[in-house]
Amino acid sequence: MTLVIPHHDGSALHVSGPAPGRISLGNIVRLRLRVPQEWGSASRVWVRSLQDGEPRYDAAIRLGTIDGWDWWEAVMLVANPVAKYRFLLEIEANSRVGATSGAPTTSASGRHYWNLNAQGLFNRDVSDSADFRLTTFAPAPHWLHRATMYQVFPDRFARSAQADAHPLPDWAVGSSWDEPVVATGRETPIQFYGGDLPGITDKLDHLQELGIDVLYLTPFFPARSNHRYDASTFDSVDPLLGGNQSLVELVAAAHSRGIRVMGDLTANHTGDAHDWFVKALADPGSEEAGYYYFSEDHSTYESWWGVPSLPKLNWSSDALRRRFVTDDDSVVARWLKPPFNLDGWRIDVGNMTGRLGSVDLNHEVARLIAERIREINPDAALLAESTSDAAPDFTGEHWHGAMTYSNLTRPLWSWLAGDAPHVNFFGSPQAGPKKIEAEDFLATHQDLVAGFSWGVRNNTMNALNTHDTARAATVMIDGGQEVGAVLTFTLPGVPVLFAGDEFGLEGFNGEDSRTPMPWGWQEEKSGRPPVKDLLSFYSALGQIRRELPALTEGGVRWIHAEGDALVFVRETADSAVLVMAARDSAQFPVDNAVLSTAQLESLSAAPVHCFGNISTSRGIGGDVLLCADGISAGIWTLPGTDVPTVTGPAD
Repeated sequence: MTLVIPHHDGSALHVSGPAPGRISLGNIVRLRLRVPQEWGSASRVWVRSLQDGEPRYDAAIRLGTIDGWDWWEAVMLVANPVAKYRFLLEIEANSRVGATSGAPTTSASGRHYWNLNAQGLFNRDVSDSADFRLTTFAPAPHWLHRATMYQVFPDRFARSAQADAHPLPDWAVGSSWDEPVVATGRETPIQFYGGDLPGITDKLDHLQELGIDVLYLTPFFPARSNHRYDASTFDSVDPLLGGNQSLVELVAAAHSRGIRVMGDLTANHTGDAHDWFVKALADPGSEEAGYYYFSEDHSTYESWWGVPSLPKLNWSSDALRRRFVTDDDSVVARWLKPPFNLDGWRIDVGNMTGRLGSVDLNHEVARLIAERIREINPDAALLAESTSDAAPDFTGEHWHGAMTYSNLTRPLWSWLAGDAPHVNFFGSPQAGPKKIEAEDFLATHQDLVAGFSWGVRNNTMNALNTHDTARAATVMIDGGQEVGAVLTFTLPGVPVLFAGDEFGLEGFNGEDSRTPMPWGWQEEKSGRPPVKDLLSFYSALGQIRRELPALTEGGVRWIHAEGDALVFVRETADSAVLVMAARDSAQFPVDNAVLSTAQLESLSAAPVHCFGNISTSRGIGGDVLLCADGISAGIWTLPGTDVPTVTGPAD
């Protein structure tokens, strides 16, 4: 399916306001739409916006034609904090359209109308939920969407020399670094390898070599598990990890290398050994008892997914709000301040926080946390976990972006799926990922990013796998991890490596994926070797992303999705990038319908990054044939996308 269709994506190439990167309530913005001449000729175009819930149509003017595209521009009042809009195109009779879009063709008499929203092009009316959207909320810190993130599960990353001085905790089953992970069973959460924060500090050169900008740590609070999502206090760093001073030293050492550090915070629950819960359980009349959901007789309590070691927090409590968020030395605040100086938080199960049955305080709690973080450090990031359709909770008002799997990770697993029926497919009952075609990947991806503003989409985490999932290397066909990684680094969003991806580590579920790092092999050529050494591969991807502004600032335009191949362009007015990803041998001709003559000529050069065997050749009539010989991926640099002279900045 070649996607030569009208295009708009919310990026700076298509949206301009009074101030770059910031839109305020009451602003007039200019919205640009481009219509490929090969698709058809629009006689009229409108932008349809929702203003106070009522649709309004504003006519666009035709700016001109350049490189085979008719450009249109309309102005829109930003009447609400979330300003939704789409485009309506009028097509005259006998103008054959849709032949290359996969949509029905139109050739009957009369006028015909097409709606373009963030999900795609439709020759029927569509729901407002997938409209493009602009927001007036405070923008995310500028560094976030440009970053490459590295997730560390501290118990499994690295042991420092001082780790040996800590006695084995009473809850733990000790393991040597080379012992296999217990992936299921009673010992799974209590298997203890003893990785610590000084061990991470010792390995910061490794992160720097990978080109990492953000180190994301899963929880560092004292707990009674290896994952530490069951905190026993939020007031200190686990002594088994080195204590408070070790976090101070880790953050300072990371900052000296230009690496930011984000923490992981459970705003939904604590552990049952938490000092708050211990007081709450012992004294129904205590302030802390109000922090949780107890039955009327105080004999039972609500917990995460019914797990009694994870009692759920009750955000109806004003005292909890003060202690967790608003006090000077609150949980949210103290770790962002000196001497710790974290650069932001990832909120665990953000989608469940503040929700229980008929109670829904989720957005209220998110707003409270976001406002407090901005007071302390406006340059700090705030991400939240939301494992399914994240869009309804991610307006940009509070969470800057999502740690989610629905819009990219899950469909990527399915498109690149190998023979892995034993893999845990995100908790679903199906036996591993069901293999899908490229067009189904794209439809799923567009469906589940359509509800994000462009800003939220760019700050959402692009992960092939995390500490909570199986490893891509186990899920995917041979070479699938590399192809998937190219997509996570080149599509809008923040690419994320889970520690060990660079060594091709494997795992059939989240627990099995938490394999200790094979440092002994790297340094002494002894111990457990990596499955595959991808260090230089990931380093090159990080370098390319830093050097090519189109990959962080550009819009995204899909030009092909069929069967075994995906092709898209990231583009700004100054530079562009073309990406092809293939899971098997495939060919695709690119012509002047989708790229300018200068851009086509640039495809004659070798790709700036290549995995597998991918190349270009000249086709008939000046076309360029993209050729993948087996599973492969390539990135080509192109000149920028020309835009006709516009009418000037918006008012």
